Amino acid sequence: MEIDKIKKRFLFLNEFKVLFLLLFLMFIVSMLGQFSAFNGVFSESVQKHIIRIIGGIAVMCFIYLCDFRIWNNFAYVFYAVTFVALIVVEFLGTIRLGAQRWIDLYFFIFQPSELMKLALILALSRYYSMLSPVDTQSLKSHLLPIALTLFPTILVLKQPDLGTAGVLFLVGCGTIFLSGFPIKTFILSVVSGLLLCPFGWYFLHDYQKNRILTFMDPDRDPLGTGYHVLQSKIAIGSGYMYGKGFLQGTQSKLNFLPEKNTDFIFTTIAEELGFIGSTFIILLFLGLILYFFWCGSETKTVFAKFLCYGLGLLLFSHVFINIAMVMGVVPVVGIPLPLLSYGGSSMITFMISCGLIMSSLANRKSFRS
Repeated sequence: MEIDKIKKRFLFLNEFKVLFLLLFLMFIVSMLGQFSAFNGVFSESVQKHIIRIIGGIAVMCFIYLCDFRIWNNFAYVFYAVTFVALIVVEFLGTIRLGAQRWIDLYFFIFQPSELMKLALILALSRYYSMLSPVDTQSLKSHLLPIALTLFPTILVLKQPDLGTAGVLFLVGCGTIFLSGFPIKTFILSVVSGLLLCPFGWYFLHDYQKNRILTFMDPDRDPLGTGYHVLQSKIAIGSGYMYGKGFLQGTQSKLNFLPEKNTDFIFTTIAEELGFIGSTFIILLFLGLILYFFWCGSETKTVFAKFLCYGLGLLLFSHVFINIAMVMGVVPVVGIPLPLLSYGGSSMITFMISCGLIMSSLANRKSFRS
């Protein structure tokens, strides 16, 4: 019986042609971007990136082949385990790049805050799948989702990781809003939050304060905190319409551009491919985001619907914050660009997301039984 289910799932892969095309194009751009970021050398790091892509595809297929009911049944367990991992990071986490965000298992180093993004979406999807539309109109019914969002956000802020904390908060609030949260109360909450922002200044670390001040005035410290964004703007602007050509970027090749293969990979590509290439990448992400939301509208269960919408919000938050960051529209917060930036945790997180999307869409078909 299980073998028949797996066979049917493989036959159903034809339904995901749009997703596969978008991912294929994204991976081509990703490999070329990393190859360029490492100065046109097929280095060990480029090889690792390709291996991570292959591993991510394997993880996506595994998630897709799993019984979809697992994610619903164990959503709270996954959240609890990940939350405990965040607490462990607070006391026993590995410090890298000046932040305590990782757990070293000797054979593998992972970042629990990345998994918390998925855990939060799964937990909120499970919770709202058990409520009726009438229940969601009551403010009391949203207290638990608010707590599920705020507690991990606070822990991640203490690491410190302002970018990931911001993503968790945006995804949580977005999901709560989509659940049917009273609009007037939501607007009032947003306005109140904006008014309280100045008080949050006193809880920020010095480097976070400097990033915000630099965002408002990049020229205040052009060789220090403002260096990243100024060099990024120069690189993007110098690409003009068609770019300088593949492997011809000067800001990246001469190492003026920091983090050119991770958080600023978009800048590396924009300098070489120009406005046309940058627009193409943005359209790829837009297509992927819309595909996630389309899957949400196509699914029949409430859990699957919220899961797809939550994953769409997660992808949108990452893409928007990263691209806005490298363009100087928002402060630099250290958010990777999904599927393009160098790094294993982010790659696995978004490939798991794709696997969950595939499983959600497949779940509407008759082979569930």
